[in-house]
Amino acid sequence: MKGIILAGGTGSRLWPITASVSKQLLPVYDKPLIYYPLSTLLLAGIREVLVITRPEDRNHFEKLLQDGQQFGIEIQYAEQAKPSGIAEAFIIGKEFIGKDSVCLILGDNIFYGPGLGQQLSQLDSTETATIFAYEVRDPERYGVVEFSKNARVVSIEEKPSIPKSNFAIPGLYFYPNSISKIAESVTPSSRGELEITDVNMKYLEMGKLNCIQLLRGTAWFDTGTVDSLNDAANFLRALEQRQGLKVSCPEEVAFALGLVSWEELSGLISKYPLNEYRTYLEKILSRVAR
Repeated sequence: MKGIILAGGTGSRLWPITASVSKQLLPVYDKPLIYYPLSTLLLAGIREVLVITRPEDRNHFEKLLQDGQQFGIEIQYAEQAKPSGIAEAFIIGKEFIGKDSVCLILGDNIFYGPGLGQQLSQLDSTETATIFAYEVRDPERYGVVEFSKNARVVSIEEKPSIPKSNFAIPGLYFYPNSISKIAESVTPSSRGELEITDVNMKYLEMGKLNCIQLLRGTAWFDTGTVDSLNDAANFLRALEQRQGLKVSCPEEVAFALGLVSWEELSGLISKYPLNEYRTYLEKILSRVAR
């Protein structure tokens, strides 16, 4: 399975913060926002990643993430000229996806929770698509999934004025190889975008859509507004300060998964500035025998 991080968009709800920088490069507590979805893909067992950005932001992402070798993975880049919908990612990434299944994560979504990596890594998207459900108190802000009494998906609606449930659909999706063809068949919405809800509806109509409720205790943040960005930062700060552990530190995740060796991580962080982030990674290495 391959992974796509959609890191385009104008970040208009965060303007003027995003007037000169991509939303996905903004700091969320102690790390760039894109580190969080990247770490989620690593935990899901994905080793080939495509980052889709605006043309003017591409070089900044390449400078930060490079080719992914420092995380033991391969990272490629592509451009989305204008915001034309989430589903366009599968058309842009068609050649990258090739003959594989694919996971798409939105670049401004943060996930944290015990057992999340195991839950994601066990998914089989060979034949069916998988989306997730997360209970919220303001479902009208999101795509919403409605379940039957036997927990089967009945309907999906995009930002309904009267939601049929309190279960929002987070920006994390798993699809079989048919996804690019499905995305190409979608008609643009009234706002001129290829909606991910329409893609999911097509899989639902074919009887090939699964929906899994994220485990209780899992935190999900859609950081598209100033308040939600600060909420995420405050949550992460409290967690990290209390435990002395970092959340979604991709170097640590890669090392824990065996994607990089002790020597490789040591060589990498020797190039980092002398700061708290480097000190943390040095402590991680000091606890493990070479």
